[in-house]
Amino acid sequence: MSDPQITGLPIFTPPPDATTAGTAPPRRSIREALAALPLATPRSEPDVDWALVRAFRQQAATRLSDQVDDTTTEAGRRAAGREIIAQLLDDHIRQTVTTGGVTLGVDHQAVLAQAVFDALFGLGRLQPLVDDPAVENIEVYGAEPVVVIDGDGRITRRPPVVESADELVDLLTFLASRGGSSERTFSTASPSLHLHLHGGHRLAASGWTTHQPVVVIRRHRLVDIDLHDLVERGTLTPQAAAFLRAAVRSRRSIVVSGSMGAGKTTLTRALANEIDPEEKLGTIETEYELGLHHLRERHRRIIAWEARPGSGERGPDGRAVGEITLDDLVYDALRMNLDRLIVGEVRGREVLPMFKAMQSGAGSLSTIHAHSARASIERLVTCAMEAGHRVSAEFAYRQIAQHVDLVVHVETRTTPSDARRRRVVTEIIALEPGEHGLPAITDVFRLGPGGELRPDSTPSWLAGLPPTGSEWAAGLSESRWSGTGPLAATPPPESPPHHTPLPASGRGAHPPAVAASHDIPPPQALPHDAPPAAASPPDTPPAAAPPPDGKARLDAGAPRPQPRMALPRLTRRTGGRS
Repeated sequence: MSDPQITGLPIFTPPPDATTAGTAPPRRSIREALAALPLATPRSEPDVDWALVRAFRQQAATRLSDQVDDTTTEAGRRAAGREIIAQLLDDHIRQTVTTGGVTLGVDHQAVLAQAVFDALFGLGRLQPLVDDPAVENIEVYGAEPVVVIDGDGRITRRPPVVESADELVDLLTFLASRGGSSERTFSTASPSLHLHLHGGHRLAASGWTTHQPVVVIRRHRLVDIDLHDLVERGTLTPQAAAFLRAAVRSRRSIVVSGSMGAGKTTLTRALANEIDPEEKLGTIETEYELGLHHLRERHRRIIAWEARPGSGERGPDGRAVGEITLDDLVYDALRMNLDRLIVGEVRGREVLPMFKAMQSGAGSLSTIHAHSARASIERLVTCAMEAGHRVSAEFAYRQIAQHVDLVVHVETRTTPSDARRRRVVTEIIALEPGEHGLPAITDVFRLGPGGELRPDSTPSWLAGLPPTGSEWAAGLSESRWSGTGPLAATPPPESPPHHTPLPASGRGAHPPAVAASHDIPPPQALPHDAPPAAASPPDTPPAAAPPPDGKARLDAGAPRPQPRMALPRLTRRTGGRS
């Protein structure tokens, strides 16, 4: 007789018959059962022995230098580096087993291999921060916690990436020496370091001249971008983007100004991406930053040059040994049959190569640090005078007036509602040769009372564009002249518009100036053979020469500019209105 306590166990329960088998719940597979289990707490990554990583990096760098040369591609270098790291780890594990030491698990080996690879080809412990798409700026102050700034301007702090300031100097020295053909020097004789990092990022470091080694890394989050993308991000209005697109395609030379971190490079990259892909383009930079040569779908015929600072030694001519300057690159570029030549950032003497590039062909682009569009003119003059005593202010002003067509100023603004940082274009001015070789300024776009960017006046060369190149003005005709836009409430001037006639030595390619007022049709409606502005009567006395201080004085009866437009040294033009 069977025991009911035993026969009642589930194992003795009879299986369901065929009639009820269809209604019973289906049996779950092992995969489904495992998927239904609650998630376990993720394990933390094993601790990394950073001293061991540094030792492996030194050994791997030595072996790598024996296997590759300057002709090896970056992909080939990285493939060889992975093989070398795998061999080093295998030798280390064999030695550990032989000596009876603690062996490394598989997960620990993978983490250690990645750390060595980042130290050999990347930025070591900084690499995860550089790979974070939300990060925009990384600041390292010695062995202190790392300061991280995201795209919205929020500041956070991360753990230190080095144990001491000497370790940071060692990292920077290694980064400078592994550049291959673009190798840099970081030492007491060359205490500053500027590098183009893999991925298009920029590194600037300083040591020995600062209280501790300092590193700033700027991540370029927006690379493949155009003016349409900037409109969607709120940086530009559709009308301003259409105007800049027409200016680029009509081969106008543009300077982008702004403060540090304002987005000058991104805006310049967006302007360059409006160029026809089949135009042969050349870029000249101190360090690769625009990265246009990586956008082969947008620029199919491009040559990118990078300057070389040279070593600390000096040759008989006083130049650093191995130095390749921007001037040298411009000289070489003139033999390359280019359609356009772009000189990147202007911080000092680079302004002279910028002038040469604009002289050799129209449609150049550059950036400069300045707090306003008008201040960028004075900044360009200052940079030109830094090139030596042979460059005078008059020469610099004449070059700016003759070769710079537009200045676009971009700023960072913080939204009060969510404290987010936004980059916006706040003004666009046009330059033309004015009196005594000084630039005459036309406000094309400026901020309105509500802080919005709105059209103001029209550059004189716009009337000379073909109809397809001036289609951007269709929006202006609705808002600027038809009385339906933000400027509709602005009454026309009571006095007749005042014209400053341009000298005969102005830009030959530019058509005569056309006054822009509220009671005339939009500029694209004017015929191409429109008569030029009325010249001064024959008995008008010639303009007096400027005083020694360079500041032009106004006669008692001459109209004076408004306070917001006051600009010493420079002639002001606002499309015919003064």
